[in-house]
Amino acid sequence: MSPPRRVNRQKIRCAIRATAWVAVVACSSVPCLVQGAAPLAERRLLYVAAPGIRNYVEWGGKGILVYDIDRGHAFVKRIPSPFDDPAGKVENIKGVCASAATRRLYVTSLTRLACVDLVTEKPLWVKALEGGCDRMAIAPDGKVLYVPSLEGPHWNVVDGTTGAVIRKLVTGQGAHNTVWPPGGTRVFMADLRSSTLLVADGATHEVVERVGPFSAPIRPYTVNGDGTRCFVNVNGLLGFEVGDVRSGKMLHRVEVPGYHPGPVKRHGCPSHGVGLTPDEKELWVVDGANQRLHVFDATVLPPKYLTSIELAVDQPGWVTFSLDGRTAYPSTGEVIDTRTRKIVAHLRDEEGRQVQSEKLLEIDFAGDVPVRAGDQFGVGRVAR
Repeated sequence: MSPPRRVNRQKIRCAIRATAWVAVVACSSVPCLVQGAAPLAERRLLYVAAPGIRNYVEWGGKGILVYDIDRGHAFVKRIPSPFDDPAGKVENIKGVCASAATRRLYVTSLTRLACVDLVTEKPLWVKALEGGCDRMAIAPDGKVLYVPSLEGPHWNVVDGTTGAVIRKLVTGQGAHNTVWPPGGTRVFMADLRSSTLLVADGATHEVVERVGPFSAPIRPYTVNGDGTRCFVNVNGLLGFEVGDVRSGKMLHRVEVPGYHPGPVKRHGCPSHGVGLTPDEKELWVVDGANQRLHVFDATVLPPKYLTSIELAVDQPGWVTFSLDGRTAYPSTGEVIDTRTRKIVAHLRDEEGRQVQSEKLLEIDFAGDVPVRAGDQFGVGRVAR
């Protein structure tokens, strides 16, 4: 009989350490899915595109500014703008959207659509689209974008991977805002010269429903999570109107009580911005002339006025929310706690200057990998 083999404990210890090192390296590049392994800590970041109000570089300069939501919205970094111009010309940023599934961020200028890799932060491509670009929307799976021409007659349906135009969807004469609910198959399109909201099928790219007419041409708007109800700003109204998507009818007109329209700096309408909290319990409405946000109870119809929040910086022209609904982001750069209604921070750049933008959204990361993305619109996120 052969003598028993001696165990070299030193070699075993080295092998164990080597195996552990390989596991650490593997988990550092992708989320670790090994059973029993501790999940990577998530980081919630706010991405703010600039110039996000016309071409006003005094409120954020040029690029994509990133803030740490859980560290008091501290400034993290500036990603260079994908719209380079040797002559130094600055174009308005018209819209922003992102997909965690494809790890891509998209921004539009007046003329171009750019795709940025969220991990490397490098532009993947920049495409000039026929008719220019406005505020676009992205499919829940990140594969398709609907990009309106710049107040033109059509939307360009774009492949999110290559930037190729799949379809030119002709609709009217003032293509403008676009909403694609995060769990839906319908795309909502507003022509700023029309009082009817168009609804397209995200698979066939055909207009299949119309909501309205509302009392005047539609400006910003939002929809609930299942795409059955819309809340729209219209020209001349300090407030909003409510539409039922299934019936195609306007249901209610709601004016903000106790306040009156007045002169506004931009957009030409009293309320240019309306958003649902993700739980769909509240509707927040912008008031430019009175420099306020008005909050309504959205659990009843018509929504019931609750309170108003005075803003400190400027006239607001937009509002959206964090994914958990605890924070509201007006375009004026204030950070508002939605429970206390208090301003808790102000967005500032790397030099401490105030930042304003109507094009911003939350993106969450596990390690270096994006795991979820918010929306530039305050859209409902209740699944039914």
